[in-house]
Amino acid sequence: MDDFYTPGEPVADAKSPAGPIADRWTTRKFEAKLVNPANKRKKKIIIIGTGLAGGSAGATLGEAGYHVVQFCFQDSPRRAHSIAAQGGINAAKNYRNDGDSVHRLFYDTVKGGDFRARESNVHRLAEISTQIIDQCVAQGVPFAREYGGLLDNRSFGGTQVSRTFYARGQTGQQLLLGAYQALMRQVDAGNVELHARHEMLDLIMDDGRARGVVVRNLITGEISRHTGDAVVLASGGYGNVYFLSTNAMGSNVTASWRAHKHGAYFANPCYTQIHPTCIPVSGDHQSKLTLMSESLRNDGRVWVPKKAGDERRPYDIPEGERDYYLERIYPSFGNLVPRDIASRAAKNVCDEGRGVGPGGLGVYLDFADAIERLGRKTVEAKYGNLFEMYERITGENPYETPMRIYPAVHYTMGGLWVDYDLQSNIPGLFVIGEANFSDHGANRLGASALMQGLADGYFVLPNTIGDYIARNDLGPVDDTAAAEAETRVKDQIERLLSIDGDRSVDSFHRELGHIMWEYCGMERTEEGLRKALELIPALREEFWTRVKVTGRGEELNQQLEKAGRVADFLELGELMVVDALHRAESCGGHFRAESQDEDGEAKRDDDAFSYVAAWEWAGAGELPVLHKEALEFEYVKPSQRSYK
Repeated sequence: MDDFYTPGEPVADAKSPAGPIADRWTTRKFEAKLVNPANKRKKKIIIIGTGLAGGSAGATLGEAGYHVVQFCFQDSPRRAHSIAAQGGINAAKNYRNDGDSVHRLFYDTVKGGDFRARESNVHRLAEISTQIIDQCVAQGVPFAREYGGLLDNRSFGGTQVSRTFYARGQTGQQLLLGAYQALMRQVDAGNVELHARHEMLDLIMDDGRARGVVVRNLITGEISRHTGDAVVLASGGYGNVYFLSTNAMGSNVTASWRAHKHGAYFANPCYTQIHPTCIPVSGDHQSKLTLMSESLRNDGRVWVPKKAGDERRPYDIPEGERDYYLERIYPSFGNLVPRDIASRAAKNVCDEGRGVGPGGLGVYLDFADAIERLGRKTVEAKYGNLFEMYERITGENPYETPMRIYPAVHYTMGGLWVDYDLQSNIPGLFVIGEANFSDHGANRLGASALMQGLADGYFVLPNTIGDYIARNDLGPVDDTAAAEAETRVKDQIERLLSIDGDRSVDSFHRELGHIMWEYCGMERTEEGLRKALELIPALREEFWTRVKVTGRGEELNQQLEKAGRVADFLELGELMVVDALHRAESCGGHFRAESQDEDGEAKRDDDAFSYVAAWEWAGAGELPVLHKEALEFEYVKPSQRSYK
């Protein structure tokens, strides 16, 4: 027993078939039991979330004939955070005939995740990627096309081929609208019962299985419970634990965290992706950060002045006095190194005093060469909406002055633990998209989030959830269990409203975010993490005595919504720090300063840490329990990652 966690029994993925990796998904689909069409109409599946994963799952399960009950806290499924994704979606179509293949996408993803992902899951993702594009084209998604009419591709970080399909800088929006249209078709057909402006606040458990949810109507405050045969969480990631992130302000961890407190393992929570291409922080007034698509690194060149403290305007700095540091350090990949590599490189040059802009926390992303080579009209056609967004936010014209960018919290690779079927260790609880941990290891390659969300929703879950339903003929849910869940929700709401303290919810969230960024951000140290383990519990205790939540529970009350989410972030933040402290190695998005090579690159410890860390909730005030899932690599042997 360590001083901050308790060792538990190992955990294993029992659903992944044996045999050649290219045959495993086909084998699993054949072995799965089926639900006949007449019985599907009698089975109810509850889905939380309507982003790319949730929306595609709801549409597909409704089309299959199940009775789907679906919830989102936005006023429309179209407002899900997936709509903010800009750059593209990966698929191994090899339209460019540049050497791409399913195996290469599989290899790039395992390597890009720093050898901390399951091979079986990643290979399935690479296989399905080709089907996703056909599905979306059939739905009318307006992917960019070449002059001859063929679908166009561009490159993203961590690859040497062009496999990213895109729709200008609006790929997430167009893909989400495709899934939304398919979902609304099922709503119109009566197969999907859609509840917008509802938030899941608890999981209903009966006989050890997930059987329903308790939700709050965010307009009226009404608490209601809904039961079914299975529950699917598609509620996204938890990057807002840092307060400032590229996530929508409403993005939160509550659905996953409430399931975690019922026994669902939370896997690899410390794996946080810092995106290198964000508009820098400009003051304390900000409540979120804005992402500039990684696709910009196709044609933009990243640089800083060679001399520290050089405050000249960028166009006054001669070419010979500029350091194109990514091209210099990583000549093979240049500006298209993976996100974790590019983010740490930007931090390093800024730490040397060579950063640009206010506070020296920025680097240039320069399109002058691309404009000269391709012409402004061509650059506008590829990136016009992104350039317009940048100019609106900063007041600077990126056609004339280089963009200023800096890393920011973007995506969380951790999430609830799931097996090959995307089922958590709680029977009947399935977790898809960014809410699970399964495909990206310690670092997600750009343009793979949309790929995973749609793979899970359109192709994986509809095959695997049927096997669970076919094997478990479940009766009615015990009303006592449902009533107890509802009581827990009402008790917490009453507790939050009764504190009547003197600090705002946002002040606690901002302070937690500062602690997380300072001690569990781009660079972590044992000393800093142990400091965070002192600060976060103290802040949480203060929250429950000093937070002020105005209004009532039986009405629209956004302060109450935020308070519940921040309460969960205060618990999650501590687990993230525990996970980062126990993993005394550097890998992907987790960089421990004590574990780096002579060039400052991440230094893994495969002998000690080649496993998934699956954490179990042991109760308030108790140490979390660590269950390890050993990772085995048959097809992509772990090696020191090199992009030079």
